[in-house]
Amino acid sequence: MSGPDQAPDSDAAELVPIVYEELRRLAHNYMRGERAGHTLQTTALVNEAYVRLAGLDAMRWRDRTHFFAMAATLMRRVLVDYARQRGRAKRGGGVSLTSPDEHAAAPESAVDIVALDEALGRLAAVDPQQARVVELRFFTGLSVEQAAEALDISPATVKRDWATAKLWLYNELKTDDDAG
Repeated sequence: MSGPDQAPDSDAAELVPIVYEELRRLAHNYMRGERAGHTLQTTALVNEAYVRLAGLDAMRWRDRTHFFAMAATLMRRVLVDYARQRGRAKRGGGVSLTSPDEHAAAPESAVDIVALDEALGRLAAVDPQQARVVELRFFTGLSVEQAAEALDISPATVKRDWATAKLWLYNELKTDDDAG
């Protein structure tokens, strides 16, 4: 990667060591929302994401945002796969539905990462852009402006989609909780 926002000129295997600390930050954000005593550690999450990134030989990274969006998506998949393997119940020990800049605020109720992943799938069927905004803001930790740039939409649209998607997901997850 020749600059922070320029397209990289190397493949994932060469790029990951350069951005390892940023990947650790992303993983730390994920793990912060997990229950205390979670057996999957930050380093293991980064390493598993690296293995999956390295397996994407044909992937062409458009820019830094594209790379980190893919890394965050893969980390999300690792956590979902891990949660499914562990067979966690839907209640407790999940992630909080907040954005990175809201982590300092009062904690919100935790939801299971599997339930969140399934709800995001349903949201993507209804409004793919809102689902992508959630992925970029919540899972990748991009700012409103960075998400707007990545999606080629206005920051106002990102803010609106983010607010609408959070409400939609809250209602979906509450319905899932009530049904389960």
